[in-house]
Amino acid sequence: MAPQKLSSFFLIFLVLLQSLSSADSQAFIGVNYGQVADNLPPPAETVKLIQSTSIQKVRLYGADPAIIKALANTGIGIVIGASNGDIPALAADPNFAGQWVNNNILAYYPASKIIVVNVGNEVVTSGDQNLIPQLLPAMQNVQNALNAASLGGRIKVSTVHAMSILSQSDPPSSGLFSPVFGDSLKALLQFHKENGSPLMINPYPFFAYQSDPRPETLAFCLFQPNAGRVDSGNGIKYMNMFDAQVDAVRSALNAWGFKEIQIVVAETGWPYKGDPNEVGPSMDNAKAYNGNLINHLRSMVGTPLMPGISVDTYIFALYDEDLKPGPGSERSFGLFKPDLSTTYDAGLSKKSQTPTAPVTPAPATPTTPVTPAPKPTGSATWCLPKPGIPDSELQSNLDYACSMGIDCSPIQEGGPCFEPITVASHAAYAMNVLYQTAGRNPWNCDFSQTASLTSTNPSYNGCTYPGGNL
Repeated sequence: MAPQKLSSFFLIFLVLLQSLSSADSQAFIGVNYGQVADNLPPPAETVKLIQSTSIQKVRLYGADPAIIKALANTGIGIVIGASNGDIPALAADPNFAGQWVNNNILAYYPASKIIVVNVGNEVVTSGDQNLIPQLLPAMQNVQNALNAASLGGRIKVSTVHAMSILSQSDPPSSGLFSPVFGDSLKALLQFHKENGSPLMINPYPFFAYQSDPRPETLAFCLFQPNAGRVDSGNGIKYMNMFDAQVDAVRSALNAWGFKEIQIVVAETGWPYKGDPNEVGPSMDNAKAYNGNLINHLRSMVGTPLMPGISVDTYIFALYDEDLKPGPGSERSFGLFKPDLSTTYDAGLSKKSQTPTAPVTPAPATPTTPVTPAPKPTGSATWCLPKPGIPDSELQSNLDYACSMGIDCSPIQEGGPCFEPITVASHAAYAMNVLYQTAGRNPWNCDFSQTASLTSTNPSYNGCTYPGGNL
């Protein structure tokens, strides 16, 4: 092949590769599609709604054929579930497991992109001593049926756990699985290790706030500016509850020698209303939590113990489920209404990839600076982090800046400023954009005294930092 043709070929290849990467860039954002309701729209309409968003994966609690069919040929990943009631038959009879796989997977795959089968939901923490010993045999029989269909490496088998499988989670580095579940849980984790399947967990900062309803806890739970919490075990400062909860699970896995098992967040969310006696539910809090969570995932920063990756996260929930029992909040987690309109804007629409500003966030900069940064001479200025600022504080600045409605798409995958993929680089870009749009006053570049102004243009390669005159 001639050199000119060869270079053209590689150029086309790189463009194709970039477009494929961009299409998959938010594959870590999923949603829970519950059906305990009598007013949900038809599956076909729901699928069109999902396709209008950046949601790339859907978790079902069962295996509804109408929904699975409606998701065919969309490329959307599907997590299906075998109910707790199915576990005894799946555990006792390999033929039943084979038939279950035939009916609920082989009938639709690969047109419907089924990626995970969850066997049961929160079984280990259910206290059902009859059901718990049958969970692993049920998972093994489903796995064997998938292996027999040559799908063992493509579709993973897991089960979902409540955070109460941990006996200790604070600080995150001390995370430990409860000894109450002992051998049963270790055997399940060994299954995950041998089959390359994820541990699926339900962290809810909402419940953490309900047990500690202080203002500083709310800011910590909603990804809003806060003082952070230092892990006494390793000195890491955590800036949000989501990272702390996920890393507690990571620490528990590491403590038991299962460092290779990946974590998937099967459920997390915040209700937009509740009963009068419930602490925490509100439209503003739900919008802040889910919007800032989505932005945090898009930053690709990860957690302190799992940096540089975004854990697959399924937000709870797509719709309200009006037939659910319990307090009012249980029926008020929906991102969308039955008429397909948004409950609030969490930044999921493909037309608007930037989350809206959180409700009454703590100010990123003081209204009147105590010690204003000096204005450098020159026609333009840029706002950048000071040297030596820890990543935890820069991550807080990044989350806050992007939550304020600025355009952070240049630092998302496929954007001109995505590389280098570091907290410092992404935070620098976002902090500067917020400074430029907030008025370009010295106090707009304070960020709790972690930033300063410069007259040196920090733009590089194809990444352009906006700059303005003083």
